[in-house]
Order: sequence, then C-alpha cells, then structure tokens
Amino acid sequence: MGGVSCSKSSPIKPNIVFILADDLGYADVGFNGSKYYETPALDNLAKHSLVMDQSYMYPTCSPSRTALFTGKQSFRTGVYTVPVLEKGNDQENIFSRWTVEKKHQIYAEPLAKAGYKSIHLGKWHIVGPYPEEELKKTFPLTEKLTQPDPGDYSWVAKHKTDEIMQYYPEGRGFVKNVGGTFRGDPAFEEGGYKSHTGGYRAPFSNPFIEAKADDEWLTDRLTSDAIEFMDQNKKGPFFVNLHYYAVHRPIKNRSPKLYEKYMNKEGDTITGQGIGKRKETMAGYATMVESVDQNVQRIVDYLDENGLRENTIIIFSSDNGYNGGQSSNDLMRGSKGYIYEGGIRVPSLINWPGKVLARRTSEPVTLLDYFPTLLSVAGITDYKGQLDGNSMTDLFEGDSELFAERPLFWHLASINKHGTCSVIRKKQYKLIQFLATGNLELYNLQSDPKESNNLITENPELTKELLDELVVWRKANHVPLPPNASMLY
Repeated sequence: MGGVSCSKSSPIKPNIVFILADDLGYADVGFNGSKYYETPALDNLAKHSLVMDQSYMYPTCSPSRTALFTGKQSFRTGVYTVPVLEKGNDQENIFSRWTVEKKHQIYAEPLAKAGYKSIHLGKWHIVGPYPEEELKKTFPLTEKLTQPDPGDYSWVAKHKTDEIMQYYPEGRGFVKNVGGTFRGDPAFEEGGYKSHTGGYRAPFSNPFIEAKADDEWLTDRLTSDAIEFMDQNKKGPFFVNLHYYAVHRPIKNRSPKLYEKYMNKEGDTITGQGIGKRKETMAGYATMVESVDQNVQRIVDYLDENGLRENTIIIFSSDNGYNGGQSSNDLMRGSKGYIYEGGIRVPSLINWPGKVLARRTSEPVTLLDYFPTLLSVAGITDYKGQLDGNSMTDLFEGDSELFAERPLFWHLASINKHGTCSVIRKKQYKLIQFLATGNLELYNLQSDPKESNNLITENPELTKELLDELVVWRKANHVPLPPNASMLY
C-alpha cells in the first residue's frame, strides 16, 4: 500500500465523493451485521475500505450537518437540534439556530480555492426557511424557530434571490445545487408524508430540482446528476457532495417487487429488524436502503469505467442513528434523537485504492474529523479557520495513538428526546451529564454497548475524573449552558 504522504504532497489532487445517507443506522447495513437489509454494493466496497466501527455523529441531522460542514462543535454555531423538534421553553433550552452564518466557512470553500469543481446534491439543511428574519433576531431566542407547512411555497421566490442564495450551496463553494434547501425531508408538497409521492416519487415537489422526462425515483435522479457532473469534470479535480434524502421519512416503497421481497423475507430476531408489528414499515424502509445501495454501485461503476477510481476517495456515512419508527437495533440503546449509541453511532467507511489500507478500526472517530481530512487529502495546508477534529489520514494505514487517547465531546443545549446534556467519551468510557439536574450516567461501551449498567456508584473515581475533564472543556471553550442548568460551568 502506498503511504498517505503522497496524498498530501502530490500535484494531482484526488477527486472526492462524499455520500451521506440520512437516518441510516449503524446496523442497517450488511457490513455491520444486518441480516435483513441487503447492501451488497456497500458490503463489497467495505471489504476494500477503512471501516470505522465507532464513528459518531450528533443525534439529529441539523447539528450533524452543521458540524460536518463547518468542522466545529455545535456550541460554536448555535445549532443544537432541528429547531422544529425542540420541546420546552426558553428557560430549559438555548433554542437552536437554523442558518449557518457566513463567518463559519464550510469545507467546500477551501476546496473551491484549491481548484475543485464541486456539486451539492440532496439534503442541505444548513439554511433556515426565513434566514433574513432569523439572522436579525437577538440570540438566545425566546421562542423556537418555525417552518412552512408542506404545500406552502411562499418562501421559494425569496430563496432564489441573491440575498438568500448566499446561504445556499452556490454561495458556499459549490458551483451547482440539486435539491438542497432548508427542509430536512423531501416531502415539500401538500400532504407531506401522507402524499402519494412523499417527495421520493416523480414528479418531485422540490423547487430546486428541475424536472426531467425520465424522472422516477429521487435517489436515482440525484445519482444521475452526480454522474453527469463527474463526466463533465472528469479531468478533475471534482468534489461530489451527494447527501441523499433517503432513508429519511416518509417511507415509500421503491417498487412493489422489492417490497414483496422484504415482506416475504425472514426477519432478524437479534436486531429486531423485519419482525413484529412494524414489519410493513421496515419492509418499505428496506426497499429504500437497497435503493441507496444500488446507487452507490452506480457511482463506483462510473469511476471504474472511466479510469477514475484510483484517484478518487469515496467516503460513505450517515448523519445520525436510525429513526426508531422505521428500523430496529436491539444491540444498542436508543435511536435518532438520543445521545445513546443507537442515536449517534453510524456506519462509515473510507475507500481510496492504494492509499487506504482495507481493514476495520475500533478507534473512535467523529463527524468533526471529516473537514480536516478533506483538507489533508486535497493538499490544503493554509486553512486558517478553527477546526475541532483531526484528519483521519493518520488512520489510513493503521491505528493511531491520537485517536485512541483523545476525548470526544457533545453538547446538546436544547431538548428533543431527553433533557439537555454534555457528554465526554474517552477510551471505552462515556459519561453523560444532564444539565438541568446534574444527574450522571457512566457506561463502559466495550463491555456494555446497550448502556444498561450505570457505573457511577461502583466507579466514583473515574466518574470524577471524566466529569472534571468535561467541566474543564466547557469552561475553557465558554460553552453556553441553558438558564435552568444546575451548574455554573
């Protein structure tokens, strides 16, 4: 295997394809053990990739995507959860921002300066529906932000003006945007999730996707546009930011044939996938998972057929854990929205022939590591912005002490599935401090991935050590606490 040094110094910059699924859980892919969902393309890709077995996001999409794009912790951007999902009042929450201010650069901007032609396809979610009003407000907010109902297109004209477009992909380093808006799901049309198309079936209701005669299924269309862009820019370097709306709700069957296959397939009693009262929902979800997998294969095939594979790094991940209403993983606690493993641990891999050693690593990595990784593989050494992660190029050929020893932090200052909290994960231990009560939970993730045995009573010394480090981190970084927090720092 070639060393990673060539990726840092070579004048030939690699192409980058970053595929992000939405709400795809850790155990929803074959390469992480699923026996019910079928992902042969991803499984094959994983055999030739670095698979990050402990890859972490935030528990919901807004903070995940903001942190991913900016390389910054949520408290720096003020995006803590999806604004419309927040519960409680302004004494219990620091209500979340929606629009990422221009002072926070996103990773496409330094890539553009380095000569990359970049396209964003699919979910964007780092601009609000009313950014001009939002950014005039005084923060912290006294009320949470809102969004227009499905079928309300009154915002569209404004969003196509220069004033708002600066917060869209074309204003942030990309040369083209296909389907990215404020919305977190594809169901823009009247009826939303209950409509026939749900945004997944043509005609698409997304005002930032121009209709084509052969439109049928949203995931296919986004992939086709990605391939078209790569073909137009194959001399490189190109950057494809392919952030599928799938497998986010609404659940729509890709085809009757696929649905029938999964309805007739035996479920998995270990994970709970494909069994029980939600069998029909999970069968529909399975068709969407398989569709994502088929489209990943289309990307790989294009790169292979055009001699681009060896000089292209492929990243695949998901923005948070599975949605508890549409999948299952009885091997981990929690799901989307929860700070427990089921909500934040996701399937992730990096593929780069000759540059990345194919293997699985158990070193914990975080969404904050992607921005510095992209800078590193693109050979960008003069980026001046603040970044909270580390380049994963240090893992491309083997495990690194840096990743084994460093602590990971989360800070959720608004309420969604549970109370506000701060978290430190160090080595195999994870400490959660709930901010309103000060209550603590400590888990050994290595021996207790279901987080069922709280160790604070039997291990008070470790609890104090981790809590002290968490408090020092908050204090040093001026991390804001909700008004009802029971601690000063």
